[in-house]
Amino acid sequence: MERATISPSLSQNYLLCPSRAFTTRLHSFSSTRNLSPSSSSIKLQHSSSSSVLSSVINGGISTTRCNAVLSNSSSSTEVSELADIDWDNIGFGLKPTDYMYVMKCNLDGEFSNGELQRFGNIEVSPSAGVLNYGQGLFEGMKAYRKQDDKNILLFRPEENANRMRNGAERMCMPAPTIEQFVEAVKITVLANKRWVPPPGKGSLYVRPLLMGTGAVLGLAPAPEYTFLVYVSPVGNYFKEGVAPINLIVENDFHRATPGGTGGVKTIGNYAAVLKAQSIAKAKGYSDVLYLDCVYKRYLEEVSSCNIFIVKDNVISTPEIKGTILPGITRKSIIDVARTQGLKVEERNVTVDELLEADEVFCTGTAVVVSPVGSITYKGKRVSYGEGTFGTVSKQLYTVLTSLQMGLTEDNMNWTVQLS
Repeated sequence: MERATISPSLSQNYLLCPSRAFTTRLHSFSSTRNLSPSSSSIKLQHSSSSSVLSSVINGGISTTRCNAVLSNSSSSTEVSELADIDWDNIGFGLKPTDYMYVMKCNLDGEFSNGELQRFGNIEVSPSAGVLNYGQGLFEGMKAYRKQDDKNILLFRPEENANRMRNGAERMCMPAPTIEQFVEAVKITVLANKRWVPPPGKGSLYVRPLLMGTGAVLGLAPAPEYTFLVYVSPVGNYFKEGVAPINLIVENDFHRATPGGTGGVKTIGNYAAVLKAQSIAKAKGYSDVLYLDCVYKRYLEEVSSCNIFIVKDNVISTPEIKGTILPGITRKSIIDVARTQGLKVEERNVTVDELLEADEVFCTGTAVVVSPVGSITYKGKRVSYGEGTFGTVSKQLYTVLTSLQMGLTEDNMNWTVQLS
């Protein structure tokens, strides 16, 4: 029987009280349980403002009451602090964990009564909006275990919540509030705490989904929506690890068009890049860099990450104008660079400038900061650096990852600590 730990110990009836302050805890645990995959769920019901439970948690005030009940008849058993997997070789792929969070709403847009369920398959109608018309969004974020081996850090979850809400508006979908989104992420991470890799071994990738799960035949918004959060421990996204990647500029296929959905994180954007990506990988490239579809000379982004160039110590990246995803790592790197005294320009960047750059690197939740070792464009290959980070990208990578992992003081106020 698979065993799971939400916290060092677990009682059959307990409260989950995530704080809106920077530290969140699971409360009232007394005995460890062997959790049955088929019978365990934790229902979370947020109270109204008139019956809010306020409690001081590490100096912060919790203003949310959650009633969580675990139904389970299994006997007590001890469980390990960490999941029993090879943490040195986890790679970037799905590893089923213990729990996922599920919350539903109708077209009225009122999400409520979230529930932790055992991770597993979900049931939807064949006529679900997400299956028939692609009415779906997702987010990606990471949780890191700190060096003290006790606390876990989330990185800018409110930004992901905001981005999902913006995408939902474009896709005619209701979305969880920022508070609901962040609380759901906190709860899911803590419920799967044993899957957060040891310090320096990787991170826990968090995948929130928003889907039109109601049945609809004619082209229209779905009548019901599901917000779901699941997690998986991950290592490096590219097989090269932090070694430079090799990109090919795509001249025929395009990721997005003006007026389309390229600027939101809708599921269809990613299906559209699979053809060009598969061709590129078959030729030995790491990924594809897309150009604008009008002039075919301005950089847009790589399949799943943003692109930056460095020339004479000036950093340039394509501006956000509706066809490029507003990456949270992109935004963070720009802010970090400016705090380091570097000049950053958000503007149209031509493919010719790319080929003449001193450094090139990509940013994204999955890749964090990835140096580019070569660009191939119309059969011409241009190399950068000497098989490692460039000076600027290395500086930015070090500052950002040290902050994300809690190795340096968070002067940007970006991290959320969970205990």
